Amino acid sequence: MKKLIIAGASGHGKVIADIALKNGYEEIVFLDDDESIGECAGFPVVGKVKEITTLDGHKIVAIGDAKIRRRIQEEVETVTLIHPDAVIGRRVEIGEGTVVMAGAVINSDTVIGRGCIVNTASSVDHDCRIGDFVHVAVGAHVCGTVRVGDAVWIGAGAVISNNITVCENCLIGAGAAVVEDLTFSGTYVGVPARLRACE
Repeated sequence: MKKLIIAGASGHGKVIADIALKNGYEEIVFLDDDESIGECAGFPVVGKVKEITTLDGHKIVAIGDAKIRRRIQEEVETVTLIHPDAVIGRRVEIGEGTVVMAGAVINSDTVIGRGCIVNTASSVDHDCRIGDFVHVAVGAHVCGTVRVGDAVWIGAGAVISNNITVCENCLIGAGAAVVEDLTFSGTYVGVPARLRACE
C-alpha cells in the first residue's frame, strides 16, 4: 500500500493530500505539533512533526515557513508531488520535496529547487532557475530567464519580469511587479516593486 506522511495539518496540507490521492496514494496521515488537531481533510493526525523520522512511508513537508520546511526536510528524504493538471515542459528539473499544484505551468529548460511550492495557477516560464524552499504563490508569474534565490516568497498575483535576478530571503508582496533586479534581502511591495523593509 502506497502511504504518504504529511508534516503539517494545514490548508496547504489538505491540498497536498488531494494531489497525493491523484498520484495513487492509498493511505495518508498527518503529523502536527498542535495536539488539538485530530484530523485534517478527513485523514488522521497520528503524531508530532518530530516523529517523521521514525515512521515508514513516503514523506513531504506541508509547512509554509521556508526555514521550518528546510529544517524538517534536511532530516528526512521527501517525495516530489505534481498535480496531474499541472503542465510541465520539456527538460524541466524539479527538486526533492517540491509540490506543484493544479493549473501551474513550468516551461522548458527550467530548474526548480528542493522544497519549493509552485502554487495553484502560477507559472514559471522558460530557462528560469528557482532556488531551494521558494514559494511561488497562487496566480504568481515568473517570466523567462529569471533567477530566484533560496527562501524567496513570491506573493499571490505578483509578477517577475524577464531576465531579472532576485536574491535570497526576499518577500515579494501580493500583486507586486518586479521589473529590476532585487539585490538586498527584504520585503518588496508595489508596482513597480520597491523595498519596504530590509531583512
